[in-house]
Amino acid sequence: MTVIDKINSINDVVKEIFEFTQTNEKVKADFDEYLATIGARNISLNQMEKIFLPYIFERRIDNKSILEMFKEENGSQPIIESFINAQASIFEIKKILKNGFELYNLINEKTYTVLSLTKMTNFRGIYAGQYITARIFKLDGEYYIIEISSVLSHSQKEEAYRYAVMKLVHSPRMLYFDNSEKEEEIKNTISEMYQKFIKTFDKDTILTTNKHADDIIGAFNEGEEVDLSDKGCDITEFKFFHVKELDNNYSNFLENSMGGFSSHNEVYDVAVIFDEKNGLYAIPFYKTFCTIFEDKTKVENAKNCVEYFLTNDSIPNLILDRVSAQYSNFMDTINEIMGTNYTYKELINKYKSDYLNNRIYSSATVLFCSKAFSEIFDYISEPQPQKPVITEKVGRNDPCPCGSGKKFKNCCGG
Repeated sequence: MTVIDKINSINDVVKEIFEFTQTNEKVKADFDEYLATIGARNISLNQMEKIFLPYIFERRIDNKSILEMFKEENGSQPIIESFINAQASIFEIKKILKNGFELYNLINEKTYTVLSLTKMTNFRGIYAGQYITARIFKLDGEYYIIEISSVLSHSQKEEAYRYAVMKLVHSPRMLYFDNSEKEEEIKNTISEMYQKFIKTFDKDTILTTNKHADDIIGAFNEGEEVDLSDKGCDITEFKFFHVKELDNNYSNFLENSMGGFSSHNEVYDVAVIFDEKNGLYAIPFYKTFCTIFEDKTKVENAKNCVEYFLTNDSIPNLILDRVSAQYSNFMDTINEIMGTNYTYKELINKYKSDYLNNRIYSSATVLFCSKAFSEIFDYISEPQPQKPVITEKVGRNDPCPCGSGKKFKNCCGG
């Protein structure tokens, strides 16, 4: 099959999926609601394509993607499997080719040659050196680009790398997805750091508070000796509460993370855990969670704490595995608090299915191995030049008093 034949087949499948969204009763109702929600009922075909592609790749109904629902109704085929395994990332454009692009994936650190499904004239205004958020997929050994959702200029490098790191925080697996060499590097790093952790602390779990967690992790990373005698979990009354600094807010989460746990106003317990296979975790309220299975009446907001551990995507199933192995009443207590009747397997399948279906290393370990994180962390760690306070009256077209050589209107006056 020629490349042209493949492209035609791919476009035909996209049309079939669109027809599916119009004929499947459940999907059509959801798609209509989706269009209404974003105010896109009366739009052109070009606009519909930009909305339709993110919808079929990202929307979920009853915990199934639109593509998985299409597969159930129409059977499996190579193109659908390729779509299901597509990757959405941010790329630096290295070259514009006659029939596609050479792209460097900022997240998984791999360079791709991708073919376009449309004429290259549709990409006027896109140049080498820019950054694009795009979706690519692999079919029969070749990569295709199916969607470009935004374009950033060369001068927006910081923004591009911030986006890459934010994606990694939400989905650590993206660092090594489709990059076996990177995964091997992560495995080796985890093995070396685990041995170092055990040698340093003689155990794989340290119970402390947010006031000491940074010192423990920092000293470990720097290879320094750590005295844990004054850094234990000295909390006597356990309660769960929302810590706003733990929210992954795109605009400031990197700066917040630099402040560390100790910068948070409230005091709460933190477990520093090094898992031999998956890496380093710092789990807030771990001791509080464990105390629920000792005596739930001793924990204020016990139900909210249980819900936090079940629904927080950054807490893997292995953390629940540890607690359930420690407390024989784990499921009885969970079911009593939540008003459910799950087995442990059912509980994990419902709340931690991503971890069951994929190998997901800890965010801390992934970021430690990420060039994108190192790049942006170095940037925000450096003191940024401050604009001077201008006290005298300066004309808009006069040279800027800061000495940049620019006109005032194009510099500090902007």
